[in-house]
Amino acid sequence: MDSLNKYAHPIGRILMGILFLMSGIGKVQAGVGGLAGYIESKVPGLGALAWPVTVFEIIAGLAIIIGFQTRLAALALVIFCIFTGVIFHGSADMTGMLKNLAIAGGFLVLYAKGSGGLAIDKS
Repeated sequence: MDSLNKYAHPIGRILMGILFLMSGIGKVQAGVGGLAGYIESKVPGLGALAWPVTVFEIIAGLAIIIGFQTRLAALALVIFCIFTGVIFHGSADMTGMLKNLAIAGGFLVLYAKGSGGLAIDKS
């Protein structure tokens, strides 16, 4: 049980980071133009945020995976998950919104507890 306890935190952190790293890479591979169009369809005038969002997902995902500036990256991802959940899923896609809110909850725990083991951070 001690070995599970020792590795659960960093494994959870890495799994959460992989979600955002792979999402950002997928956006690059698919072409960010599709994301820009989707953003424009929900919030006109903000399609230009497609590249910054993509870069943010890659950098924040990597930071979480390696445990670098974990609390800062986790807090940024809390805000990102809540915002995207409400704006891009909302009541029309309650499951999608609740998944984003649940992920935000996981990042809140990561913010509160720090990076755990197997990380560049010492917290």
